[in-house]
Amino acid sequence: MYKATVIVKRRPKILDPEGKAVEQGAKLLGFSNVKKTRIGKYIEFFVDTADKSAAEKEVKEYSEKLLSNPIMEDFEFTLEEVK
Repeated sequence: MYKATVIVKRRPKILDPEGKAVEQGAKLLGFSNVKKTRIGKYIEFFVDTADKSAAEKEVKEYSEKLLSNPIMEDFEFTLEEVK
């Protein structure tokens, strides 16, 4: 079994209104040095297989088809074997 961790981020050229709102809030709270805030998604799940390449393939397809929007977002993932 493998534990997958997926991080989904908007592509750099895509506007991030949520990040802008958080950055404005930071400035109102006195955090004047905070710049270029981007908001993403952090997702954890388990893949029940003993084959690492099969787990990688499944995580990649799951991330492409369901967890991210391929037009606006990129993703990266890690796999950790769980015993």
